Amino acid sequence: MTSLSKIFRSINTISEAANVKEIAIRNLRPPVSEGMKEELTMEAVLKERELLLNEARQEIELEKSAIAKMRETASSDITAMQEAWQQEKNVLQQQAYDEGFQVGFEEGRNKALADMQDAIQRANDITRISQENAEKYLESQERVILDLAMTTAERILGLKLEEDEDAFLTIVKRGLKEAREMKEVKLYVSSEYFPLLSENRTELAAIFPPDVPFLIFANEDFDSTECTIETNHGRIVVSVDEQLNELKEKLVEILEGGE
Repeated sequence: MTSLSKIFRSINTISEAANVKEIAIRNLRPPVSEGMKEELTMEAVLKERELLLNEARQEIELEKSAIAKMRETASSDITAMQEAWQQEKNVLQQQAYDEGFQVGFEEGRNKALADMQDAIQRANDITRISQENAEKYLESQERVILDLAMTTAERILGLKLEEDEDAFLTIVKRGLKEAREMKEVKLYVSSEYFPLLSENRTELAAIFPPDVPFLIFANEDFDSTECTIETNHGRIVVSVDEQLNELKEKLVEILEGGE
């Protein structure tokens, strides 16, 4: 069996050898005698520089080779150390088994596994219960969310109509586009918005082909934003309430789609 102490000594020897290695570059230029005037041409300078670089490269390659060998030796020693430890561990395990400690080891391992499985199950139960409670809460809050959204929409749309009459004109255009395939179209609005729609009759009539009759009537019994479209195929109700109902349907679809 390989001794761990021998392997450690081998690695230390490699480390010490690596620490004392030094790369030296010799001076290739001959010494200049005192009093001698040295004249260097550019060609001589470049030649000397190239010689120095070549020697440095050679030294570096030698050092790389030495380091690679040291690494290979260290890797072999580490592998040997691991094998030696495995052998010693096997011996220790066998000794523990022979002395009766194996029973305690197995019992401890089994208890740890059981505790871990129990903790995982508790975590799963907590996650499942939390998800169920969250889903129940969301379901109970859907109506609250819907009512709040509708109230907000009514308020925003009401303020928009008060501040901008063109908002009502946009609603009417949307309703008229649903009747663009009809052969005859009559628009009934409240007296409050009749002047606005009459002023924009040309724009509204452009929604239909030129041969489709388009008439606008005022109805004194209508509420402020009430509006209906009569065609040769029936009646279309165009009002803020209808827009809000459509919005409500879309909100319900969104809420149901989020389940």
